[in-house]
Amino acid sequence: MSTPPENPPELSEEELRAAWEEQLSQVTTTDLIIQTAVSLVNLAGRRLGTAPGTENDRDLAQVRDAIDGVRALVPILERGAAAETLGPLRDAISALQIEYAKLASAPASSAPPPAEAGEQAPAEGGEQAPPGDGPGPAQASGRLWVPGS
Repeated sequence: MSTPPENPPELSEEELRAAWEEQLSQVTTTDLIIQTAVSLVNLAGRRLGTAPGTENDRDLAQVRDAIDGVRALVPILERGAAAETLGPLRDAISALQIEYAKLASAPASSAPPPAEAGEQAPAEGGEQAPPGDGPGPAQASGRLWVPGS
């Protein structure tokens, strides 16, 4: 059994550049788009703050942006050979959308999320003032609201 060298040899800048070029020559845009989509799904899952230890990481604006980002990448992937392998990615997006919708519509049990630009500040007494009379867009249409739609 051999042991790894204690100090791997340092590569020159030329050798590093050649290794990088070799790696880039083997990567396809589809590979990179899939990797990006999976990274966004993983980040969104963490930003939901539903897993133990991630409660303080909750940021629904980031979840919404990640969902929108993945949804923007899916049509590009559908054009190529990866189209038949997108089922798990679509399932992950659906699960994120459902959890996002639950959390976004739930009353804040602890501190309210920071107000985004254009949002109305909480009314006196800590209650959020309703944006208008009548049901919201999801209730009025009877459909699930999807971020970015």
